[in-house]
Amino acid sequence: MPQDKKRRTSIVQAGIGTDKAYKAIISPLYLSSTFEIDGIDQHSKYEYSRTCNPTRDELVKAITTLEHGIGGCVTSSGMAALTLIIHLLNPDDLLIAPFDCYGRSYRMLSALSEKGHFKLEFIDQYDPQAVEEAFKAKPKMMLIESPSNPVMRTADIVHITTCAKQCNTIVIVDNTFLSPMLQQPLKLGADIVFHSTTKFLNGHSDVVGGCVITSDKDILTDLEFWANSLGLIGAPFDAYMTLRGMRTLELRVHRAQENAQIIAEMLDNHAIIDTVYYPGLPKHPGHDIAKKQQDGFGAMLSFEIKGEKQNAVDFVDHLEIFRLAQSLGGTESLINHPASMTHVSMGKEARAKAGVTDQLLRLSVGVEHIDDLLDDLTQALDHLG
Repeated sequence: MPQDKKRRTSIVQAGIGTDKAYKAIISPLYLSSTFEIDGIDQHSKYEYSRTCNPTRDELVKAITTLEHGIGGCVTSSGMAALTLIIHLLNPDDLLIAPFDCYGRSYRMLSALSEKGHFKLEFIDQYDPQAVEEAFKAKPKMMLIESPSNPVMRTADIVHITTCAKQCNTIVIVDNTFLSPMLQQPLKLGADIVFHSTTKFLNGHSDVVGGCVITSDKDILTDLEFWANSLGLIGAPFDAYMTLRGMRTLELRVHRAQENAQIIAEMLDNHAIIDTVYYPGLPKHPGHDIAKKQQDGFGAMLSFEIKGEKQNAVDFVDHLEIFRLAQSLGGTESLINHPASMTHVSMGKEARAKAGVTDQLLRLSVGVEHIDDLLDDLTQALDHLG
């Protein structure tokens, strides 16, 4: 499908009418692990599903189109996607990462660096001077997570990629929080974009998966080699389910984003809330950058409740619609306590530096009626006095 199609049309049409065997409207699910070969030395694209699978390829095509890339790989999880990417590094290569990235990413990068897989430095990517200083070390790779999880800091992707091009640094962006409906990092100069497709892309909390998309032919060749060699690939059934979920991506993201904006404004005006972290609020430090590089502010937000940790505990205990759970990006609204859940593996010192306090709560806002979501949050806040 041409790249200039509207994103909504592109994703609804993903995999439609591609069945050459029986002309099924919806592309079939190919579960076969192996495919018949016509003869010795007569190789075809599909021979073994670890290497290549038609269903997985349909998902790659769909996400590649949305992200304006040239190709990519579907992986078994978001962490598998990041694992695949860092296999582009050698032991002497330097990786620069944000000090406040997703807790499991922080822990894995730290552990692999300690084992000598690559060199690692965490920096404040939201300080332009710190970014420019970091590039003096000629890093091989720069990891960006924008907005950051969970404090929603916004990195200036264009500024970072401009600096990166001067020293041939590969820039990778975790686009999980926004999805390609709201941000396309490759168009902003990044070389690689990756997702936990578990989240907004699938959107129904029933699949675990990931993907890596690139705009560089040589990088794509390396990614495909490592995905095949390491066996990081996603299962065909998971790819089929993700593609099915993606066809409503635009509808889900925009409804959830509308709800998130209203909730952020309500929380920002509530006496018992200390701070709301949502780029859609004009007073957010990254508001102008987000407005420039994003097509919306997304459905994720965090906030701190005044007082001690027990206030956060009591608040969560009184919620009726928002469910306490890991993950995000589904149609249902979820609440998360990062310090004891998603970011516990960072360690106390790193959490404190990143602003992940015991009073911090993260919302993944769903597509329920906004009045019901506001009523649920308000009644839980009322129990705090």
